[in-house]
Amino acid sequence: MKQIDFEQLALPGVRGLVPYQPGKPEEELARELGLTSIVKLASNENPLGAGEAAREAVAASVGSLHRYPDGSCHVLKEALSARLGVAPGQLTLGNGSNEILELVARTFVAPEHEVVFSAHAFAVYPLVTRAVGARAVEVPARDWGHDLEAMAAAVTSRTRLIFVANPNNPTGTWVDRVRLEAFLERVPPEVLVVLDEAYFEYVTEAEYPDGITLLPRHRNLLVTRTFSKIHGLAALRLGYGVSDPSLAELLNRVRQPFNVNAPAQAAGLAALGDTAHVARSVALNREGLVQLREGVEALGLSVIPSVGNFLCVDFGRDAMPIYRGLLQRGVIVRPVAGYGMPTFLRVTVGLPEENRRFLEALADVLQTEHAA
Repeated sequence: MKQIDFEQLALPGVRGLVPYQPGKPEEELARELGLTSIVKLASNENPLGAGEAAREAVAASVGSLHRYPDGSCHVLKEALSARLGVAPGQLTLGNGSNEILELVARTFVAPEHEVVFSAHAFAVYPLVTRAVGARAVEVPARDWGHDLEAMAAAVTSRTRLIFVANPNNPTGTWVDRVRLEAFLERVPPEVLVVLDEAYFEYVTEAEYPDGITLLPRHRNLLVTRTFSKIHGLAALRLGYGVSDPSLAELLNRVRQPFNVNAPAQAAGLAALGDTAHVARSVALNREGLVQLREGVEALGLSVIPSVGNFLCVDFGRDAMPIYRGLLQRGVIVRPVAGYGMPTFLRVTVGLPEENRRFLEALADVLQTEHAA
């Protein structure tokens, strides 16, 4: 049989890509080490899971699995429109907010363009940039967060798109309204700004901006959010973008038909009305951040202050031995060396007993290391 070099057949931007690496699944660790008690704090999931209303909506949708979903997501769009105070025509529904990030790159970015993003920002930004063959412009971070002034200065005549995560994953840093508005004023109107607000609902700081309120003054702005985090629907993959209607209309031309499945639409609709579940999740997260930060600092380690549902812990040295030691003890966290942070591990806020188990396992790893 004739040999085929598929690498050479692939588009230039695809050849050098490394697939996105998700957090290690519990099932994989169980197979590898034979463990039966595992705590996963690696993927920024809501430890409370989905709310009861969303679970019931998914169960009720099972009888229609043989039918295609509503390709326009009409009912969910109407509910989102009312909740957010935007027109339905401003919405683009996606298979997770990740799909919206990909759609905007596929719709507006060509190989001759540049895409700007921060160092230590979400790994999908360079992935979608290189997949379309564009030049990735990574701007150095300031205090582990976005240096918006430097990002604005990095814009050239070739820049088509800027990604800004607020708050940022994996660092948990954030930018306030004053800085964000000043940045948006500097960006030329022909350069699109994607404001990734995947962790929006977790933030309680008074100066944290709601990106959707900035849309009327900035037509080049696209705000993305997700149901994966605060609503606990990560497995169903449901996210959305809010933008100028003319921008949303273009994204919806590129969007695949039936990209949001029926159980996801049903669960999303129910989750929107379950404000009690959101409130419980926010309260649990606030307490968990304090529990983790105080516990880690008691062990002599430092953290990056976070407003998300996760915390980055600095070990001051290669963190992979710590990561492997935690795995041996049935605790899964997230290495972030791929984000240019080899001395850090990212820990998702879990239930109080899960946080406690992580801290106990970490103390044991550090003590074992010291004894060796």
